[in-house]
Amino acid sequence: MAGAGPGADLMLWGITVLGVGATTALTGTHQAGYCSFYDQCGRNPEVNMSLLWSPVPCLSNTPARLLKDATLSKLKEVCPQLYTGENTTYACCSYNQLVALQLSLAISQAILTRCPACSKNFANIHCQNICSPNQSLFINVTRIFNRTTIQGTRQVGVVEYQCFYNQSFADQSYNSCKGIRIPATGGYAIASMCGKYGATLCTSQRWLDFQGDSSNGLAPLDIDFQLVPANGAVGEGVMPLDSKTWRCSEAISAEGEPCSCLDCAESCPQIPAPTPQPPPFKVGSLDGVLFVCCLLFCLLTVLFGAFLVWRCVSRSRQANGKGRQRQRDQMTCSERLSQATHRILGEMFRRWGTIVASHPVSVILVSAVVVIGLSCGMVFIQLTTDPVELWSSPDSQARQEKDFYDQNFGPFFRTNQVILTAKGLPSYTYDSLLLGKKNFSGILSMAVLLDLLELQTQLQEIEVWSEKDGRNVTLKDVCYAPLNPSNASATDCSVNSLVQYFQNNRTRLEMTASQTQGGQTGMVDWKDHFLYCVNSPLSFKDITNLQLSCMADYGAPVFPFLAVGGYTGEDYSEAQALILTFSLNNYLRSDPRYAWVLLWEQHFLQVVGEFQRTHAHTYTIAYMAERSLEDEINRTTAEDIPIFAISYLVIFLYIALALGEYSSCRRILVDSKVTLGLGGILVVLGAVFSSMGFYAYVGLPSSLIIIEVVPFLVLAVGADNIFIFVLEYQRSVREPGERREQHIGRVLGTVAPSMLLCSFSEATCFFLGSLTRMPAVRIFALNAALAVLFDFLLQMSMFVALVSLDARRQEAARLDLCCCHRLSKAGCPARSAGLLRPFMQRIYNPVLLNRVVRALVMLLFLFMFCAGIYLALQVPVGLDQELTMPKDSYMVQYFQYLNQYFMVGLPTYFVTTGGYNFSTWPGMNGICSSTGCDNNSLTQKIQYATSFPNVSYLAIPASSWVDDFIDWLHPLSRCCRISSSDSQFCPSTNTTASCPLNCMRNLSEVIRPSVEQFNQFLPWFLHDMPNLNCPKGGLGAYDTAVKLGPDGEIQASRFMAYHTPLTNSQEYTAALRASRALATNITNSMRRVPGTDPNFRVFAYTITYLYYEQYLTIVNEGLFNLALCLVPTFAVCCVLLGMDLRSGLINLLTIIMILVDTVGAMTLWDISYNAISLINLVTAVGISVEFVSHLTRAFAVSTQPTRLERAKEATINMGSAVFAGVAMTNLPGIVVLAFAKAQLIQIFFFRLNLLITLLGLLHGLVFLPVLLSYFGPSPSPAAALAKALQPEPEKRSSEGSLTVRNPSFQDKEEQSKGRGSGDPPMASHRL
Repeated sequence: MAGAGPGADLMLWGITVLGVGATTALTGTHQAGYCSFYDQCGRNPEVNMSLLWSPVPCLSNTPARLLKDATLSKLKEVCPQLYTGENTTYACCSYNQLVALQLSLAISQAILTRCPACSKNFANIHCQNICSPNQSLFINVTRIFNRTTIQGTRQVGVVEYQCFYNQSFADQSYNSCKGIRIPATGGYAIASMCGKYGATLCTSQRWLDFQGDSSNGLAPLDIDFQLVPANGAVGEGVMPLDSKTWRCSEAISAEGEPCSCLDCAESCPQIPAPTPQPPPFKVGSLDGVLFVCCLLFCLLTVLFGAFLVWRCVSRSRQANGKGRQRQRDQMTCSERLSQATHRILGEMFRRWGTIVASHPVSVILVSAVVVIGLSCGMVFIQLTTDPVELWSSPDSQARQEKDFYDQNFGPFFRTNQVILTAKGLPSYTYDSLLLGKKNFSGILSMAVLLDLLELQTQLQEIEVWSEKDGRNVTLKDVCYAPLNPSNASATDCSVNSLVQYFQNNRTRLEMTASQTQGGQTGMVDWKDHFLYCVNSPLSFKDITNLQLSCMADYGAPVFPFLAVGGYTGEDYSEAQALILTFSLNNYLRSDPRYAWVLLWEQHFLQVVGEFQRTHAHTYTIAYMAERSLEDEINRTTAEDIPIFAISYLVIFLYIALALGEYSSCRRILVDSKVTLGLGGILVVLGAVFSSMGFYAYVGLPSSLIIIEVVPFLVLAVGADNIFIFVLEYQRSVREPGERREQHIGRVLGTVAPSMLLCSFSEATCFFLGSLTRMPAVRIFALNAALAVLFDFLLQMSMFVALVSLDARRQEAARLDLCCCHRLSKAGCPARSAGLLRPFMQRIYNPVLLNRVVRALVMLLFLFMFCAGIYLALQVPVGLDQELTMPKDSYMVQYFQYLNQYFMVGLPTYFVTTGGYNFSTWPGMNGICSSTGCDNNSLTQKIQYATSFPNVSYLAIPASSWVDDFIDWLHPLSRCCRISSSDSQFCPSTNTTASCPLNCMRNLSEVIRPSVEQFNQFLPWFLHDMPNLNCPKGGLGAYDTAVKLGPDGEIQASRFMAYHTPLTNSQEYTAALRASRALATNITNSMRRVPGTDPNFRVFAYTITYLYYEQYLTIVNEGLFNLALCLVPTFAVCCVLLGMDLRSGLINLLTIIMILVDTVGAMTLWDISYNAISLINLVTAVGISVEFVSHLTRAFAVSTQPTRLERAKEATINMGSAVFAGVAMTNLPGIVVLAFAKAQLIQIFFFRLNLLITLLGLLHGLVFLPVLLSYFGPSPSPAAALAKALQPEPEKRSSEGSLTVRNPSFQDKEEQSKGRGSGDPPMASHRL
């Protein structure tokens, strides 16, 4: 990778710094015009291993030489600052030394030419050391060696010298270079130039010391740099060098430019700090929202109190005969419409019910055929398990960006990772010969590293048989191999771990060596190499006598944050975890290799799992494969299916048993309704299956959440209607001469309008809810809407037919479940009031609708509403990854360790689309960040953003292929050369004379290729393998970062940066928002570059954006969806109640209060708001309609004279059915879900559905009756007339209560008088 090269290059900063010097005896003369050494004396005999061939100079304390001809020309080329004229230029270097210096500087210039001042200062240091005509003034040779040439000539070579610099000269040279970045990695070049100290601890002294350290594999001899303060003196004629330097913020020539902001902080314009977030809304020291909610509660309380006072005064005046209003005897238009609506709907359903009850078998058969026909579509069902398809809309911005990225660069590579921590291993102190005493954590011990190496070796050697392809699949078949992607071997695969600092070689890991450092002799081992590599990961050779490389075996650097975790700052030796990462290629699901990678990952999980079990007493291991998330979701879903089955079974049993009348022990088997209950459940399931089958026919995919949630919802809706219908039939007394079928039809005409109201409201709500762009919510809404609609239709047909058959069975005294047997005595069953209805009438109603209790209930629910508003604004938005996994999943621990130990965030790519001309001078300047680039270029703006990580969530600047391409082209780098024989590319590894021509011959400070050169050289750059001679080659780092079209145009490119560590949904969402804002800003700037297509854009992309994009808009989208559900609920209620606006508004207000209180309670119970919550909240609207609408309609059609009496009647007649049919149907099933393994089910199905049911129950049976008793619609003249015309009691029920007709339901329906003037009738009822 290109990232390997720059580090190697930087280590060469001291390499061909071919120093010279002498002690007083060896350099006897220290005066201007004298040398300390001259020419070359072969290799250093003390250097056993060197990465480059670099000869040392020969001792020569002689006058400087006058340069002429070729030597003078070479000096002007390499060290122009020493040139003084054709006949006046003296120097202490030969032609061969200048050639060697040029070759050494060429390696470093690939990095340094980004900043001309640094490049000039660095070259000046080495030119002064080697060629200065006053060399002896600041150089003392201290150690030499003798050699004899092949010709027999005796020579004295220099192996060490002292170099005296003025402190300010060294500091200024260092300061000009310390900020230079390596575009391929985003790190600082100085990190490798300081060896063991890295960028953080580097100083000018350490920077120079590293260049003069022959143990680094690059420097040919040792240089002892002595930095002398400004007023300091050395003596013996030595004068510290104080040459001219250039600041990085200044140009080195009149036509030149300073270093860029990315490489020189002094060059940066004044960057305005991001606009701070507005302070939280406060009133004094009190939270502003809380203050407003308290104020709202006080206001509502005052208004309610004023209403009570007004009503009391009004009643008092009426009692005194004042202000008495004359009773209206004419109905308004609205009242006539309401009466007509009730009459038409009642008559329509009465006739329909009579017909169905008269032909039950035919209706059941036709219904069954339709249900079976629709349900057969389930054989074509397509279950969507891919999280991307579930939660990201195909036309969403994130999906479009993902498709563009995958199309041009291939899918995001797959990550397989192990995080290993040790149990109870004590930390220890290691006295390093290089860095002194360092604290090491227990995880960094030889035993642990050997175990890690063993695990890594096992994983690298995985072979798994593919039955489909008839071959073994190995790591090299599926791995990401950046430097050899077409023909990868085992050592080409990208595997990152600490043992890669030893190239996965146990022998190297166990090596020790004796070394003398600073006069102290000791042993060095793996710990010294580790300390060196974490500070200088780009090094090809450390400075220990181990002489090991830090580069991974696949040719790339291993940055410390990829090898260890859980450290503070840059104290890597105190890391608490070891990280092992395998990067695999990702393939499209249609690619046969996709199956290979799944097989390999499956075996990866098995091997790591076995290793975990074997070493459970020693290590804690967290691990994951790319497939793990989907695997674990599917596993837990399959394991929790029995929980859902038990939940539904409990609901089934309750419905089947609770519908029975059980008037006597003798008739218990006759009066039970198990068969009817099971029939009702089959109707519900038939509706669900029909809905799913219908959508399967039309090609709409489904998901597991549909299978789990929709039946639950339809059961709640369907069970309520079943209870209302059956209980009304049970307590209704058949009129004289009325047939059973007519009786069923009359009862259906009474309750079906209420069932229609709820079902049509819910279906409309869900159909409108499907307008959302979120696939999972849309599919759920469509399935729920159609299932509710089918459920209503089947209840009006099949279930009515089943009731008719069951009534026939019961009247014939035939046993339930075994209708072939019958009791001896047939006839109509005796009526029993049961338990619930008498409780509602005798205890619940008198307590709830008491004057004082009603007022307290209003105040309590107003307080709950205001508190709910405040808490709803505090609910966290998002879904943390840990919650998607069951508690027993290995992924839970992995996510915890990822947040705890990983010290860098995800990579994010800034992707450019087509339409931008990179090949022009303005085009390159609009992208790059080196000298001459625009201050508002793409990479500069990303750099600015990293200066404010708390706002941008970016930690490491973007890598830039444009910058490295420009550096690669620079004539001083010798990376791009052309063969003289065929004009083709000459790689830097070719040192023959056949490659004499540089691609670019312009030595100006700002290098830019022409359009023709750009198009010719870019493919060469992208396929040039980086190496020590040319670390800027683009293969590995950039070959997949640029998509070239057939004519060489750039169709897409990417620039990789890194996020800060992100630990929760809120941070991931904020990072996405910040990245998109930055990308938009960059797009606007780049569109101003001449020749840019107006449709060109830059976007930020990483794989997690797909999942977290929904949270950017989910609050607004949720409000929109809920509003879409509430509006039709209000409209349908008004229409079906005959334009009764007041009832519609009360209905709407109560449902809104349920939703607000539910969201508020989510905050208290740690339930975050996300797509799953939204699905449940949409479901909550449907369930709330069941809790509210039945009671509202019962109140609206009641004929009692006062609001209070009508509220009592509605609560007794309909409240008991709602409690039995909705609350008691849901609660047992919900409680069972608490035992599910999946945290998603426990939190978003158990907790949230429990809240919805309990709050719906409280609002429907506590708040709504009270609200209606105060603010419900007044009785209409039509109701008063019907009341006046109501007949006398005709028969007494079995309990002794009178049964009379209730005109509000049906003109001929019987109704019983209450015991008091205000009591509602006591009709027969059964829980």
